[in-house]
Amino acid sequence: MSSSGSEAAAAAESYPVNGGDGTFSYKKNSSFQRASTNVAQATIDGVIAEKLDVERFSPALTTFQIADLGCLSSQLPDFQVLFNDHTSNGFNTLFASLPSERPYYVAGMPGSFHGRLFPKASLHFMHSFYALHWLSKVPKELVDPNSPAFNKGRVHYTSDPCEVSDAYTSQFAKDMVTFLHARGKDIASGGIMVLVMPRIANDIPNSYASSCIMFDLLGFSLMDMAKEVDSFNLPVYAPTPNEMTVLVESNGCFRHKVCTSGYFNIERTDLAALGSKIDDSVGGHTCMLHLRARMQGIISKHFGSEIINDLFDHFLGKTKKFSNCLRCAW
Repeated sequence: MSSSGSEAAAAAESYPVNGGDGTFSYKKNSSFQRASTNVAQATIDGVIAEKLDVERFSPALTTFQIADLGCLSSQLPDFQVLFNDHTSNGFNTLFASLPSERPYYVAGMPGSFHGRLFPKASLHFMHSFYALHWLSKVPKELVDPNSPAFNKGRVHYTSDPCEVSDAYTSQFAKDMVTFLHARGKDIASGGIMVLVMPRIANDIPNSYASSCIMFDLLGFSLMDMAKEVDSFNLPVYAPTPNEMTVLVESNGCFRHKVCTSGYFNIERTDLAALGSKIDDSVGGHTCMLHLRARMQGIISKHFGSEIINDLFDHFLGKTKKFSNCLRCAW
């Protein structure tokens, strides 16, 4: 592992989902992510068929390596799937859910995807579904009362002063540079990386995004319970397609091949709407379960677990006024 990769991995914070398969588990409450996967499937299949350059792999290749970040001769090679996540997330639930008879081998690779995870040039296909919107850490300016980016009275950057959103944007850019550098070392020449993540359409205000509305309601719910939110911010950022394109194409390491890691070409970028793929009955209760499954851990760590039931009851009450806006939240 490179020194920069080690530092990034050590600095990255862990935001575990609700494990297991209970009522409030991520496994039972990830329908939005499942819908996005279904939407992306045809595009991914097409890119693999068109762009996966197997002729550039070693002629001695006997194992085709696939990595899932953020947990997901004439004979075919063996397929090995490597699932990555923080150690605090649900590897046991993941492995228990896999079919007993499967045409591939599996292994877990614990650690932060913001640093190195795999041997150099060892992976042929890598994908990440709904994970890269999590920042490696909350920008420190957000909780500094002396900073112009002090995020007083809110838990996210929706409708906030530009200094707050700029702090989020800057942290996301730093994280993506580190991520791309690490993946450039992991992926074999000719391999493919697929990233599926929440997004904000180009030139659309954050306040129009359903996920941002949901985070605002969460913050308001905390304040209703007389909880101090100035020291708490959600480490979540949804970029625009333009932002992602610039981050990939502007990194000189990849464009000009002046470093030891590989470089990436953007083969295809799609901005998919999930509305037609989500059941019309989805409303505030489903949004509450979805948010609780993903955020309960980080909220409990900051405020204590005893507030969780009351907090999400408050949140559910607020969603009744905004159910249409929240229907297609990330």
